[in-house]
Amino acid sequence: MSVSYLSDAKRTLTIYRLWQHLGYRGRPRKSCRCPWREDVKASFSVTTDGKGWNDFATGECGDAVAFLQRACGFSQREACRKFLELARGRFGSLRCPEQKQNPKLQKTKPSFPEFRKGKAADLRHLAALRNVSIEAVSLAQARGLLWFATVKGYDAWIVTDSERLNAQARRMDGRYWEDIQAKAWTLPGSWAAWPIGIKEAQPFPAIALCEGGPDLLAACHFITCEAREADCAPVALFGAAQRIHADALPLFAGKAVRIFGHADEEGRAGVVRWANQLEAVGAGVDAFDFNKLRDNEEIPVKDLNDCTSICADDFEANRDLWRMLP
Repeated sequence: MSVSYLSDAKRTLTIYRLWQHLGYRGRPRKSCRCPWREDVKASFSVTTDGKGWNDFATGECGDAVAFLQRACGFSQREACRKFLELARGRFGSLRCPEQKQNPKLQKTKPSFPEFRKGKAADLRHLAALRNVSIEAVSLAQARGLLWFATVKGYDAWIVTDSERLNAQARRMDGRYWEDIQAKAWTLPGSWAAWPIGIKEAQPFPAIALCEGGPDLLAACHFITCEAREADCAPVALFGAAQRIHADALPLFAGKAVRIFGHADEEGRAGVVRWANQLEAVGAGVDAFDFNKLRDNEEIPVKDLNDCTSICADDFEANRDLWRMLP
Protein backbone atom coordinates (compact mmCIF):
# COMPACT_ATOMS: atom_id res chain seq x y z
CA MET A 1 0.00 0.00 0.00
CA SER A 2 1.50 3.33 -1.06
CA VAL A 3 2.16 5.76 1.78
CA SER A 4 1.77 8.69 -0.62
CA TYR A 5 -1.74 7.53 -1.63
CA LEU A 6 -2.73 7.29 2.03
CA SER A 7 -1.31 10.76 2.76
CA ASP A 8 -3.30 12.19 -0.14
CA ALA A 9 -6.44 10.46 1.15
CA LYS A 10 -5.96 11.97 4.63
CA ARG A 11 -5.99 15.44 3.09
CA THR A 12 -9.42 14.88 1.56
CA LEU A 13 -11.24 12.53 3.93
CA THR A 14 -11.70 14.04 7.39
CA ILE A 15 -13.15 12.75 10.64
CA TYR A 16 -16.14 15.04 10.02
CA ARG A 17 -17.04 13.05 6.90
CA LEU A 18 -16.38 9.71 8.58
CA TRP A 19 -18.55 10.71 11.55
CA GLN A 20 -21.44 11.49 9.22
CA HIS A 21 -20.95 8.35 7.15
CA LEU A 22 -20.92 6.15 10.26
CA GLY A 23 -24.23 7.65 11.35
CA TYR A 24 -23.01 8.94 14.71
CA ARG A 25 -25.21 11.31 16.67
CA GLY A 26 -24.14 14.84 17.56
CA ARG A 27 -21.39 16.88 15.94
CA PRO A 28 -17.63 16.30 16.08
CA ARG A 29 -15.95 19.33 17.57
CA LYS A 30 -13.26 20.46 20.01
CA SER A 31 -15.42 19.26 22.91
CA CYS A 32 -18.04 16.56 22.22
CA ARG A 33 -19.26 13.20 23.44
CA CYS A 34 -17.45 10.06 22.41
CA PRO A 35 -19.33 8.44 19.50
CA TRP A 36 -18.62 4.81 20.39
CA ARG A 37 -19.13 4.61 24.16
CA GLU A 38 -21.56 5.96 26.73
CA ASP A 39 -20.34 9.46 27.56
CA VAL A 40 -22.39 11.49 30.06
CA LYS A 41 -20.11 14.51 29.81
CA ALA A 42 -18.11 15.59 26.77
CA SER A 43 -14.71 13.89 26.98
CA PHE A 44 -13.88 13.58 23.29
CA SER A 45 -12.23 16.06 20.95
CA VAL A 46 -11.83 16.41 17.17
CA THR A 47 -9.34 18.92 15.81
CA THR A 48 -10.60 21.92 13.86
CA ASP A 49 -9.22 20.55 10.58
CA GLY A 50 -10.87 17.17 11.21
CA LYS A 51 -7.59 15.28 10.97
CA GLY A 52 -7.11 14.19 14.57
CA TRP A 53 -9.07 13.00 17.61
CA ASN A 54 -8.49 12.44 21.29
CA ASP A 55 -10.51 10.45 23.83
CA PHE A 56 -9.51 12.01 27.14
CA ALA A 57 -11.34 9.35 29.16
CA THR A 58 -9.41 6.38 27.76
CA GLY A 59 -6.22 8.05 26.51
CA GLU A 60 -6.81 6.85 22.95
CA CYS A 61 -6.05 9.23 20.09
CA GLY A 62 -4.99 9.26 16.47
CA ASP A 63 -5.63 10.47 12.95
CA ALA A 64 -8.63 9.87 10.67
CA VAL A 65 -7.47 6.34 9.78
CA ALA A 66 -7.18 5.47 13.49
CA PHE A 67 -10.68 6.90 14.00
CA LEU A 68 -12.06 4.54 11.34
CA GLN A 69 -10.11 1.62 12.81
CA ARG A 70 -11.40 2.29 16.33
CA ALA A 71 -14.99 2.93 15.23
CA CYS A 72 -15.34 -0.24 13.15
CA GLY A 73 -13.02 -2.66 14.93
CA PHE A 74 -10.76 -3.05 11.88
CA SER A 75 -7.16 -4.13 11.95
CA GLN A 76 -4.75 -1.37 10.91
CA ARG A 77 -4.40 -2.90 7.44
CA GLU A 78 -8.16 -3.16 7.00
CA ALA A 79 -8.63 0.43 8.13
CA CYS A 80 -6.08 1.74 5.64
CA ARG A 81 -7.68 -0.16 2.76
CA LYS A 82 -11.19 0.95 3.65
CA PHE A 83 -10.03 4.54 4.22
CA LEU A 84 -8.61 4.65 0.67
CA GLU A 85 -11.88 3.28 -0.72
CA LEU A 86 -13.91 5.92 1.11
CA ALA A 87 -11.55 8.70 0.03
CA ARG A 88 -12.14 7.64 -3.58
CA GLY A 89 -15.88 8.02 -3.10
CA ARG A 90 -16.75 4.35 -2.66
CA PHE A 91 -19.13 4.88 0.29
CA GLY A 92 -20.51 1.37 0.59
CA SER A 93 -20.68 -0.90 3.63
CA LEU A 94 -17.82 -0.44 6.06
CA ARG A 95 -16.56 -3.95 5.53
CA CYS A 96 -13.14 -4.71 4.13
CA PRO A 97 -13.34 -7.01 1.05
CA GLU A 98 -10.48 -9.09 2.47
CA GLN A 99 -12.61 -10.08 5.44
CA LYS A 100 -14.61 -12.54 3.36
CA GLN A 101 -11.43 -14.19 2.11
CA ASN A 102 -9.42 -14.14 5.33
CA PRO A 103 -11.56 -14.58 8.47
CA LYS A 104 -8.50 -14.07 10.68
CA LEU A 105 -8.54 -10.39 9.76
CA GLN A 106 -11.96 -10.01 11.33
CA LYS A 107 -10.84 -10.77 14.86
CA THR A 108 -8.16 -8.39 16.07
CA LYS A 109 -9.14 -8.89 19.70
CA PRO A 110 -8.51 -6.26 22.35
CA SER A 111 -6.58 -7.08 25.50
CA PHE A 112 -8.94 -6.97 28.50
CA PRO A 113 -8.14 -7.59 32.18
CA GLU A 114 -8.82 -11.02 33.61
CA PHE A 115 -12.50 -11.55 34.36
CA ARG A 116 -13.95 -13.93 36.94
CA LYS A 117 -17.30 -15.53 37.60
CA GLY A 118 -19.33 -13.97 40.38
CA LYS A 119 -19.80 -15.61 43.74
CA ALA A 120 -23.23 -15.87 45.33
CA ALA A 121 -22.62 -12.62 47.25
CA ASP A 122 -21.66 -10.81 44.01
CA LEU A 123 -24.86 -11.93 42.31
CA ARG A 124 -27.06 -10.95 45.25
CA HIS A 125 -25.42 -7.52 45.48
CA LEU A 126 -25.78 -6.85 41.74
CA ALA A 127 -29.40 -8.03 41.71
CA ALA A 128 -30.22 -5.56 44.48
CA LEU A 129 -28.21 -2.78 42.81
CA ARG A 130 -30.05 -3.11 39.49
CA ASN A 131 -33.43 -4.10 40.97
CA VAL A 132 -33.59 -7.39 39.11
CA SER A 133 -34.11 -10.94 40.33
CA ILE A 134 -31.31 -13.25 41.38
CA GLU A 135 -32.56 -15.53 38.59
CA ALA A 136 -31.83 -12.73 36.10
CA VAL A 137 -28.19 -12.24 37.07
CA SER A 138 -27.74 -16.01 37.31
CA LEU A 139 -29.05 -16.37 33.75
CA ALA A 140 -26.73 -13.62 32.48
CA GLN A 141 -23.76 -15.36 34.09
CA ALA A 142 -24.83 -18.79 32.83
CA ARG A 143 -25.02 -17.41 29.26
CA GLY A 144 -21.48 -16.04 29.63
CA LEU A 145 -22.56 -12.38 29.43
CA LEU A 146 -21.89 -11.29 33.02
CA TRP A 147 -18.45 -11.25 34.64
CA PHE A 148 -16.66 -9.53 37.48
CA ALA A 149 -13.23 -7.93 37.85
CA THR A 150 -11.19 -5.34 39.67
CA VAL A 151 -11.00 -2.28 37.40
CA LYS A 152 -9.08 0.88 38.32
CA GLY A 153 -8.95 -0.41 41.88
CA TYR A 154 -12.72 -0.93 42.19
CA ASP A 155 -14.89 -4.05 42.19
CA ALA A 156 -16.82 -3.97 38.93
CA TRP A 157 -19.36 -5.98 36.99
CA ILE A 158 -18.60 -6.55 33.32
CA VAL A 159 -20.89 -7.13 30.37
CA THR A 160 -19.08 -9.03 27.61
CA ASP A 161 -19.33 -12.38 25.82
CA SER A 162 -17.25 -15.27 24.53
CA GLU A 163 -15.97 -13.27 21.55
CA ARG A 164 -14.19 -10.81 23.90
CA LEU A 165 -14.46 -8.07 21.28
CA ASN A 166 -16.45 -5.64 23.39
CA ALA A 167 -16.73 -5.13 27.15
CA GLN A 168 -18.23 -2.52 29.45
CA ALA A 169 -17.52 -2.09 33.15
CA ARG A 170 -19.64 -0.55 35.91
CA ARG A 171 -18.69 -0.17 39.55
CA MET A 172 -20.32 -2.47 42.09
CA ASP A 173 -20.98 0.52 44.34
CA GLY A 174 -23.05 2.12 41.57
CA ARG A 175 -20.90 5.25 41.45
CA TYR A 176 -19.26 7.13 38.57
CA TRP A 177 -15.79 6.41 37.27
CA GLU A 178 -14.11 9.60 38.44
CA ASP A 179 -11.88 10.22 35.42
CA ILE A 180 -14.69 10.02 32.85
CA GLN A 181 -17.63 11.09 35.06
CA ALA A 182 -19.79 8.26 33.73
CA LYS A 183 -21.12 5.07 35.28
CA ALA A 184 -20.38 2.94 32.22
CA TRP A 185 -16.83 2.54 30.92
CA THR A 186 -16.38 0.72 27.63
CA LEU A 187 -12.96 -0.89 28.00
CA PRO A 188 -10.21 0.40 25.67
CA GLY A 189 -9.89 -1.54 22.43
CA SER A 190 -13.54 -2.64 22.42
CA TRP A 191 -15.42 -2.98 19.15
CA ALA A 192 -18.18 -0.64 20.28
CA ALA A 193 -20.46 -1.78 17.44
CA TRP A 194 -20.24 -5.47 18.38
CA PRO A 195 -23.55 -6.71 19.88
CA ILE A 196 -22.83 -8.50 23.14
CA GLY A 197 -24.27 -12.00 23.20
CA ILE A 198 -25.07 -12.48 19.51
CA LYS A 199 -22.96 -15.66 19.24
CA GLU A 200 -24.57 -17.02 22.42
CA ALA A 201 -28.00 -16.24 20.91
CA GLN A 202 -27.57 -18.59 17.96
CA PRO A 203 -29.48 -21.58 19.45
CA PHE A 204 -32.51 -19.37 20.22
CA PRO A 205 -35.21 -18.24 17.75
CA ALA A 206 -35.98 -14.97 19.57
CA ILE A 207 -33.73 -12.08 20.60
CA ALA A 208 -34.36 -9.20 22.99
CA LEU A 209 -32.04 -6.46 21.65
CA CYS A 210 -31.24 -3.89 24.34
CA GLU A 211 -29.21 -0.74 24.85
CA GLY A 212 -26.57 -1.09 27.57
CA GLY A 213 -25.63 -3.46 30.39
CA PRO A 214 -28.44 -2.61 32.85
CA ASP A 215 -31.05 -3.28 30.16
CA LEU A 216 -29.38 -6.59 29.32
CA LEU A 217 -29.86 -7.64 32.96
CA ALA A 218 -33.44 -6.36 32.80
CA ALA A 219 -34.02 -8.46 29.66
CA CYS A 220 -32.80 -11.50 31.60
CA HIS A 221 -35.19 -10.48 34.39
CA PHE A 222 -38.22 -10.48 32.10
CA ILE A 223 -37.08 -13.59 30.22
CA THR A 224 -37.09 -15.48 33.51
CA CYS A 225 -40.38 -13.85 34.62
CA GLU A 226 -42.01 -15.10 31.43
CA ALA A 227 -40.24 -18.49 31.51
CA ARG A 228 -38.68 -17.79 28.11
CA GLU A 229 -35.22 -19.16 28.88
CA ALA A 230 -35.64 -21.93 26.29
CA ASP A 231 -36.38 -19.70 23.30
CA CYS A 232 -35.24 -16.12 23.96
CA ALA A 233 -31.75 -14.61 24.27
CA PRO A 234 -30.65 -11.16 25.47
CA VAL A 235 -28.29 -9.16 23.24
CA ALA A 236 -26.94 -5.66 23.99
CA LEU A 237 -25.34 -2.76 22.15
CA PHE A 238 -23.49 -0.01 23.99
CA GLY A 239 -25.18 3.18 22.86
CA ALA A 240 -27.94 4.07 20.43
CA ALA A 241 -25.47 5.83 18.12
CA GLN A 242 -23.82 2.53 17.19
CA ARG A 243 -24.52 0.70 13.97
CA ILE A 244 -24.53 -3.08 14.32
CA HIS A 245 -21.14 -4.39 13.19
CA ALA A 246 -21.18 -5.85 9.68
CA ASP A 247 -19.71 -9.17 10.86
CA ALA A 248 -22.53 -9.59 13.38
CA LEU A 249 -25.48 -8.78 11.12
CA PRO A 250 -25.74 -12.21 9.43
CA LEU A 251 -26.10 -13.79 12.87
CA PHE A 252 -29.50 -12.09 13.25
CA ALA A 253 -30.86 -13.57 10.01
CA GLY A 254 -34.07 -15.53 10.50
CA LYS A 255 -34.42 -14.46 14.15
CA ALA A 256 -37.42 -12.73 15.68
CA VAL A 257 -35.95 -9.56 17.21
CA ARG A 258 -37.68 -7.14 19.55
CA ILE A 259 -35.74 -3.91 20.09
CA PHE A 260 -35.85 -2.22 23.51
CA GLY A 261 -34.40 1.22 22.74
CA HIS A 262 -34.35 4.00 25.30
CA ALA A 263 -37.31 6.38 25.34
CA ASP A 264 -35.41 9.46 24.18
CA GLU A 265 -34.50 11.02 20.84
CA GLU A 266 -31.24 9.10 20.46
CA GLY A 267 -32.89 5.85 21.53
CA ARG A 268 -35.68 6.20 18.99
CA ALA A 269 -33.17 6.99 16.25
CA GLY A 270 -31.20 3.90 17.27
CA VAL A 271 -34.30 1.72 16.99
CA VAL A 272 -34.86 2.90 13.41
CA ARG A 273 -31.19 2.40 12.52
CA TRP A 274 -31.02 -1.11 13.95
CA ALA A 275 -34.39 -2.13 12.49
CA ASN A 276 -33.27 -1.10 9.00
CA GLN A 277 -30.04 -3.08 9.35
CA LEU A 278 -31.78 -6.16 10.72
CA GLU A 279 -34.59 -6.21 8.17
CA ALA A 280 -31.98 -6.05 5.41
CA VAL A 281 -30.55 -9.41 6.55
CA GLY A 282 -33.92 -11.12 6.93
CA ALA A 283 -34.67 -10.74 10.63
CA GLY A 284 -38.24 -10.24 11.82
CA VAL A 285 -38.20 -6.98 13.79
CA ASP A 286 -40.49 -5.01 16.07
CA ALA A 287 -39.85 -2.52 18.87
CA PHE A 288 -41.10 -2.08 22.42
CA ASP A 289 -42.74 1.29 23.16
CA PHE A 290 -42.17 2.72 26.65
CA ASN A 291 -44.49 5.65 25.94
CA LYS A 292 -46.91 6.50 28.82
CA LEU A 293 -45.45 3.83 31.12
CA ARG A 294 -44.63 4.91 34.68
CA ASP A 295 -42.87 3.21 37.56
CA ASN A 296 -44.31 2.70 41.05
CA GLU A 297 -43.37 6.30 41.95
CA GLU A 298 -45.21 7.66 38.88
CA ILE A 299 -41.94 8.57 37.15
CA PRO A 300 -41.98 8.03 33.35
CA VAL A 301 -40.21 4.85 32.29
CA LYS A 302 -37.30 5.52 29.95
CA ASP A 303 -35.75 2.07 29.47
CA LEU A 304 -36.18 -1.63 30.16
CA ASN A 305 -34.36 -1.47 33.48
CA ASP A 306 -36.90 1.11 34.70
CA CYS A 307 -39.65 -1.40 33.99
CA THR A 308 -38.40 -3.58 36.84
CA SER A 309 -39.74 -0.87 39.20
CA ILE A 310 -43.32 -1.05 37.94
CA CYS A 311 -45.56 -2.31 40.71
CA ALA A 312 -46.72 -5.93 40.60
CA ASP A 313 -50.40 -5.06 40.04
CA ASP A 314 -49.59 -2.93 37.00
CA PHE A 315 -47.27 -5.64 35.72
CA GLU A 316 -50.03 -8.24 35.88
CA ALA A 317 -52.64 -5.87 34.43
CA ASN A 318 -50.38 -5.25 31.42
CA ARG A 319 -48.76 -8.66 31.14
CA ASP A 320 -49.00 -8.71 27.35
CA LEU A 321 -46.74 -5.65 27.20
CA TRP A 322 -43.87 -7.41 28.91
CA ARG A 323 -43.60 -10.43 26.70
CA MET A 324 -40.19 -10.50 25.03
CA LEU A 325 -41.89 -11.12 21.70
CA PRO A 326 -45.54 -11.35 20.53
